[in-house]
Amino acid sequence: MKIAVPVLCVFLLCSIPSHAQEKTSPPPASQNQAAKEKDIRRLLNLLGTKALMEQAVAEMSKTTRPLLENSLPPGAYRDTLIDAFYAKFRTKFDAQQLLDLAVPIYDRHFTHEEIKGLIQFYETPLGQKTARALPQITGELMERSRKMGEDMGRQSMMEVLAEHPELVKAMEEAQKHTQP
Repeated sequence: MKIAVPVLCVFLLCSIPSHAQEKTSPPPASQNQAAKEKDIRRLLNLLGTKALMEQAVAEMSKTTRPLLENSLPPGAYRDTLIDAFYAKFRTKFDAQQLLDLAVPIYDRHFTHEEIKGLIQFYETPLGQKTARALPQITGELMERSRKMGEDMGRQSMMEVLAEHPELVKAMEEAQKHTQP
């Protein structure tokens, strides 16, 4: 999504015709800001941002579970502890709070006119398809990049160990001292 939004913004900015501005005085800044915030929230809704955030938390749980398992001593308690941790974490997770955090970020990066242009795009059939596809695309990219990272990490470690037999010996010695 980090790549898709800027690309779409450039596309939108180049393809949206400019309209002549009316010769009326602008509303006060607070009214402008309130209208912009409302439009940002509308855009976030069109993008399915809440679902993306929930997906990211679910994905984080899948990717961090092995780290937790490896960081805790083996035992029957471990799965129960990890399950309880994630259950507690989910009760604290509030997608609305994250959406509230997103508003000022969008506000800094986009003008009100750009937000309106994005809304205009995401209300089209192509925009709606893009918004529906982004969570799946993001999930697939995260999964494939995770696998790629694991493979690259494994290959890198094997190469380092092959190039440095002294480190293999040091690791074996360290293992001997940590085993009961």
